[in-house]
Amino acid sequence: MGEKMRLAGYVPNTDFALQDVDQEEKVGTLCNHSEKLAVGFAILNLNGKSTIRVFKNLRICGDCHNAIKYMAKIVGVKIIVRDSLRFHHFDDGDCSCGDFW
Repeated sequence: MGEKMRLAGYVPNTDFALQDVDQEEKVGTLCNHSEKLAVGFAILNLNGKSTIRVFKNLRICGDCHNAIKYMAKIVGVKIIVRDSLRFHHFDDGDCSCGDFW
Protein backbone atom coordinates (compact mmCIF):
# COMPACT_ATOMS: atom_id res chain seq x y z
CA MET A 1 0.00 0.00 0.00
CA GLY A 2 2.83 2.38 0.86
CA GLU A 3 4.43 2.01 -2.56
CA LYS A 4 1.10 2.59 -4.33
CA MET A 5 0.55 5.69 -2.20
CA ARG A 6 4.00 7.06 -3.05
CA LEU A 7 3.40 6.43 -6.77
CA ALA A 8 0.10 8.32 -6.46
CA GLY A 9 1.93 11.31 -4.97
CA TYR A 10 1.75 10.81 -1.20
CA VAL A 11 4.67 12.31 0.71
CA PRO A 12 4.80 11.73 4.50
CA ASN A 13 4.67 14.97 6.48
CA THR A 14 7.24 14.44 9.22
CA ASP A 15 6.18 17.64 11.01
CA PHE A 16 3.65 15.41 12.78
CA ALA A 17 6.32 13.01 14.09
CA LEU A 18 7.25 14.62 17.39
CA GLN A 19 10.10 12.30 18.42
CA ASP A 20 13.66 13.62 18.30
CA VAL A 21 14.96 11.12 15.73
CA ASP A 22 16.29 11.30 12.17
CA GLN A 23 14.04 11.72 9.12
CA GLU A 24 13.85 8.02 8.20
CA GLU A 25 12.75 7.07 11.70
CA LYS A 26 10.15 9.85 11.69
CA VAL A 27 8.58 8.34 8.57
CA GLY A 28 8.53 4.99 10.35
CA THR A 29 6.82 6.41 13.43
CA LEU A 30 4.12 7.96 11.25
CA CYS A 31 3.31 4.46 9.95
CA ASN A 32 2.45 3.40 13.51
CA HIS A 33 -0.37 5.89 14.04
CA SER A 34 -3.46 4.02 15.17
CA GLU A 35 -5.82 5.26 12.48
CA LYS A 36 -3.44 4.20 9.69
CA LEU A 37 -3.08 0.77 11.26
CA ALA A 38 -6.85 0.47 11.69
CA VAL A 39 -7.54 1.41 8.07
CA GLY A 40 -4.82 -0.96 6.84
CA PHE A 41 -6.26 -3.83 8.87
CA ALA A 42 -9.75 -3.05 7.57
CA ILE A 43 -8.50 -3.04 3.96
CA LEU A 44 -7.02 -6.51 4.51
CA ASN A 45 -10.40 -7.74 5.82
CA LEU A 46 -12.87 -5.94 3.51
CA ASN A 47 -14.73 -9.06 2.33
CA GLY A 48 -16.66 -7.15 -0.32
CA LYS A 49 -17.75 -4.31 1.98
CA SER A 50 -17.60 -0.82 0.58
CA THR A 51 -17.15 1.32 3.72
CA ILE A 52 -14.52 1.36 6.44
CA ARG A 53 -15.32 3.05 9.76
CA VAL A 54 -12.73 4.11 12.34
CA PHE A 55 -13.52 5.86 15.63
CA LYS A 56 -10.88 7.49 17.80
CA ASN A 57 -10.88 9.76 20.83
CA LEU A 58 -8.10 12.08 19.67
CA ARG A 59 -7.85 14.47 16.76
CA ILE A 60 -6.49 13.01 13.52
CA CYS A 61 -3.06 14.37 12.56
CA GLY A 62 -2.52 16.06 9.21
CA ASP A 63 -0.33 13.27 7.85
CA CYS A 64 -2.89 10.58 8.70
CA HIS A 65 -5.62 12.71 7.14
CA ASN A 66 -3.62 13.02 3.93
CA ALA A 67 -2.63 9.33 3.92
CA ILE A 68 -6.21 8.15 4.37
CA LYS A 69 -7.29 10.29 1.41
CA TYR A 70 -4.79 8.38 -0.73
CA MET A 71 -5.86 5.02 0.73
CA ALA A 72 -9.51 5.72 -0.08
CA LYS A 73 -8.64 6.62 -3.66
CA ILE A 74 -6.31 3.67 -4.27
CA VAL A 75 -8.56 1.01 -2.74
CA GLY A 76 -11.80 2.56 -4.03
CA VAL A 77 -13.77 2.44 -0.78
CA LYS A 78 -15.34 5.05 1.46
CA ILE A 79 -13.50 5.53 4.72
CA ILE A 80 -15.20 7.27 7.62
CA VAL A 81 -13.03 8.45 10.50
CA ARG A 82 -14.58 9.96 13.60
CA ASP A 83 -12.07 11.94 15.62
CA SER A 84 -12.61 14.12 18.69
CA LEU A 85 -14.00 17.00 16.62
CA ARG A 86 -15.86 15.71 13.55
CA PHE A 87 -16.61 12.94 11.10
CA HIS A 88 -14.29 12.73 8.10
CA HIS A 89 -15.80 11.01 5.06
CA PHE A 90 -13.00 10.06 2.65
CA ASP A 91 -14.13 9.16 -0.84
CA ASP A 92 -12.06 9.04 -4.05
CA GLY A 93 -9.23 11.09 -2.57
CA ASP A 94 -11.36 13.83 -1.03
CA CYS A 95 -12.55 14.49 2.51
CA SER A 96 -15.89 15.95 3.54
CA CYS A 97 -14.17 18.43 5.87
CA GLY A 98 -12.53 20.14 2.89
CA ASP A 99 -9.12 19.48 4.49
CA PHE A 100 -10.11 21.49 7.57
CA TRP A 101 -8.91 18.77 9.87
